[in-house]
Amino acid sequence: MAVDDDELFDDEDYDNDFGSEAGDGDGDGDGLTEHDREQLRMGTIEVRKQLGPEFDVTDNDIQESLWHYYYDIAKTVTYLKNKRTQSQKKTSQKGAAMTHATAPVCGLTKSPSFSTEDFFQDCPWLNVPIDRLAVFEPVRVPIRGGLLGGSSSEPKMSKLAALAAKRRQKENEKLAKTDVTEDSSNKSSYIASLEKLRLGSNTQKTVKPDPTQLLKENSSKLNHEKRTKPRAPSKHSPTPEPDIPTVQTELTTPTDLPPVIVSRAEPSAFARVLTGTTNFWPHLRQLPDSLLNRPFLSHKSPHTDTKPFDFTDPSPDDIVINAQKSKATKSAKSKTPAQQQDNLAQGVKQLSVSSQPVSKSKGIDVVSEYKKKTSKPAANFVVIGHVDAGKSTLMGRLLYDLKAIDSRTMEKYKKEAEKIGKGSFAFAWVLDQGSEERERGVTIDVATNKFETDKTSFTILDAPGHQDFVPNMIAGASQADFAVLVIDASTGRFESGLKGQTKEHALLARSLGVQRIIVAVNKMDAAHWSQDRFTDIQQQIAAFLISAGFKQQNLAFVPCSGLQGDNILQKSGDKNAAWYQGGTLVQELDQSEPTTHAIDKPLRMPIADVFRGGIQNPLSISGRIESGSVQNGEVIKIMPSGELAGIKGIEVDNEPAEWAVAGQNVNLHLVDIDPIHLRSGDVVCSQKSPITNIDTFSAKILAFQHLMPMHLDIHRGRLHVAGRISQLVATLDKSTGAVIKKKPKVIQPGSLVQVQVELTRSVPLEAPARIVMRSEGHTIAAGIMQ
Repeated sequence: MAVDDDELFDDEDYDNDFGSEAGDGDGDGDGLTEHDREQLRMGTIEVRKQLGPEFDVTDNDIQESLWHYYYDIAKTVTYLKNKRTQSQKKTSQKGAAMTHATAPVCGLTKSPSFSTEDFFQDCPWLNVPIDRLAVFEPVRVPIRGGLLGGSSSEPKMSKLAALAAKRRQKENEKLAKTDVTEDSSNKSSYIASLEKLRLGSNTQKTVKPDPTQLLKENSSKLNHEKRTKPRAPSKHSPTPEPDIPTVQTELTTPTDLPPVIVSRAEPSAFARVLTGTTNFWPHLRQLPDSLLNRPFLSHKSPHTDTKPFDFTDPSPDDIVINAQKSKATKSAKSKTPAQQQDNLAQGVKQLSVSSQPVSKSKGIDVVSEYKKKTSKPAANFVVIGHVDAGKSTLMGRLLYDLKAIDSRTMEKYKKEAEKIGKGSFAFAWVLDQGSEERERGVTIDVATNKFETDKTSFTILDAPGHQDFVPNMIAGASQADFAVLVIDASTGRFESGLKGQTKEHALLARSLGVQRIIVAVNKMDAAHWSQDRFTDIQQQIAAFLISAGFKQQNLAFVPCSGLQGDNILQKSGDKNAAWYQGGTLVQELDQSEPTTHAIDKPLRMPIADVFRGGIQNPLSISGRIESGSVQNGEVIKIMPSGELAGIKGIEVDNEPAEWAVAGQNVNLHLVDIDPIHLRSGDVVCSQKSPITNIDTFSAKILAFQHLMPMHLDIHRGRLHVAGRISQLVATLDKSTGAVIKKKPKVIQPGSLVQVQVELTRSVPLEAPARIVMRSEGHTIAAGIMQ
């Protein structure tokens, strides 16, 4: 559809949009104020007065000029006069053109002359007054070196300046003479060095006359003959050509050469060597005159038999290098292959940085020495349970009652805890030494401490209860002989803990080989020592632990209060706790039977920590020996790196010792190994029978959640490696181990299954190691390698 232009641009809209700008001001519609109109009226009167009555001009032209020149009367009058003059010239030029048009055309007519001055005459910015014109004058540079006096002529040189100028003149002359001497000496030495480059020089040198001197003598003789010879009779008569003599091998007399005038400089010594002018002068008379005027033909060197340097020949450096190669080849050919191999092996030995560590052990029979030793049996127990169940407080109170920590240190912890408003955390700080653990009130890593009773020497492994630190709990439980499960008896806390880490920790402890468990029902003072509450907790926990694989005879329940110290070392004095007739927590610990360890098997010790043992022991590791024995000076192997190390010192329970056996917590001070080859989770083993690195294995596991071929994390103590279940082999019967179903697709929770596992890297593992499988922060299975 076509749209009319009137519709696109409406007059009313256009006036509304721009009318406000055009009508701004105090006037009507022309934009002039009353003051402007008055000035224009007065200016018009003054301009007419100066122009005179005979000057024909309208008021509109006068007002436009006044408006253009900002009411300047003089400029307006000048402009109007110039305008009238221009109009008159144009009128006269038009009349002349008409006259030429009516006249007969005889030829080309001359155009009127053009003047730039007349063309720009009416431009107001060119009418600058003379008094305002700028004049540029050159800057007068004062004459230096004279005395001040204002004279325009060149000043007279002072005596001091004259002496300085004379001295400079003498120095310049002296330098000029020195340069000439040095140039001549340098030139002679330079020529002598270049003479060595002449490869075609003759051994026998013949003395020949100087060609330049011959040229001079020959030229003077010919000029004399020319002057004495009579002039030819006719100008146009042909001149007979002179006879060219026969070319000879040597110049005998100066008359053999024609006159040659050489006006260019002689070539350099290097140019003469490169161009080569051998036997040039005998053939000089055969060359045309146009080729004689060359710079390289007028040299004065007596060596006229040189040849040009051939750059295709080997250079002196090439000759030396080829000689060295030929010599090396001859020496290599003279040796037999066996000798060359021996030399190579000897060179490799010399390049070795350090030799393998040498065993410096005394050869002690550790097994017999251990059997002869009479000491208290040692045991490790791990403290597990839900977060905030009071595990660290209970163990701190146990250490304080057994005098494992002095009263002064305990008073210090109480003051520090009360200062930050956490007075009840004082006993927990006995084990929680880290600043972050104390600020958060949560155990992060496994804390260890030792105490002794009348029967046994115990090592406490206080494991963290928070779900984020379950891998640390696994590391602690893997070193334990039995476990202490701490439960919060207060209302609501037991139920929440049962849904949280209480069950998970118990399952992990059983999966890692823990068979005996002591259940410490803590915070009974908050439950007013209610027997019904204790009985209810005992029934639920016992049923769960028996279903998890613990035996009834290996379970023990003790009601206690970690903050008040009831039923820990001594029986509770509260009358509400009179109903409990069982033993205290320490008594239950002493009743634990010591476990046996494989002392006679090869050495296996997972590394728990790598640290600096001091100035004398810059590299140390700690851990619990799982099997075998070790002694000072022995050479051990670290897997998976395969590096060897020497044992410089051994500490058993922080006491120096000559040897250590399975079941003991030791610190080994190592030498002859780089710390980069040591990390937590590596295995220390015997050099003769090391553990094997594997990346796939078969395992029999108990599923805690639904399983299928999936990615997961494998935990074995401090060892942590990613992997996946590549195949579900079969489901097994829990009591007999018989195959129920082969190649199942999904495994239900609580089922026993055989699986194939693939790891992302090779790690030191061997059967029958106990492993734990976790995925996305949850424990999904645990079992034994096959």
